[in-house]
Amino acid sequence: MLITVTRTGGFAGREQTASLETECRADGPELEQLAERALSGEIPAGQDPVPDGFSYVIHVDSKLVELQDPYLTEDQRQLIDTVLAAAA
Repeated sequence: MLITVTRTGGFAGREQTASLETECRADGPELEQLAERALSGEIPAGQDPVPDGFSYVIHVDSKLVELQDPYLTEDQRQLIDTVLAAAA
């Protein structure tokens, strides 16, 4: 499973994109389950952006979700943090 996260916004307004392929990772099955939960979790609609907040686009295989801080579930936040940390 290919998971890609793009984060934009924040105080500096920079964009960061990171991807990880779960197939070759020891924690791959856990990450796949986390991705499934994150994408099936609640996605609040119509929430106003927060000044200097981050916006996220998450691609998991052919699925796409757009999210904004602070309107994230714990699973969504954990998935975003894990993917972005893997690129650091």
